[in-house]
Amino acid sequence: MGGGQQQLQQLSQELQALDEEIESLEGEVSDLNDEKDEIDEAVEAIETLETGSTVQVPLGGDAYLRAEVQDIDEIVVSLGASYAAEQEQGTAIETLRRKQDALDEEIASIRGQIEELEEESDEIEEQAMQAQQQMQQQQMQQMQQMQSEGDGDDE
Repeated sequence: MGGGQQQLQQLSQELQALDEEIESLEGEVSDLNDEKDEIDEAVEAIETLETGSTVQVPLGGDAYLRAEVQDIDEIVVSLGASYAAEQEQGTAIETLRRKQDALDEEIASIRGQIEELEEESDEIEEQAMQAQQQMQQQQMQQMQQMQSEGDGDDE
């Protein structure tokens, strides 16, 4: 395999690795957006439910149990690192909104990484195109050289 072919293969592998990394990061963004949506649903429920409301409580494994809200004024909110705290309704909403803000920051950071990887990918694609053009020019020169040598034999 010629040097040009090796370079093209290496650039192709780099592009594939970048594409896979971009795809992975886009998956992370999607997961974070899903988490934000879940927080929106929780906030909406906290704001609209009243004491005595009947709700479906997830048990896991797609199983649910009907339950009656005994006290909407006290909400247990996850604080992270496997800790949770009972908070008043307003404080619980503030805690959830801060979580969303943190998710927004994380999403912005990941999107920045994606943008950098896409720029790097564009540069590698440009290098690959230049390498391919260079190979084609060399092949054309070799063909012309072979033709001119062949023309000299006819005389």
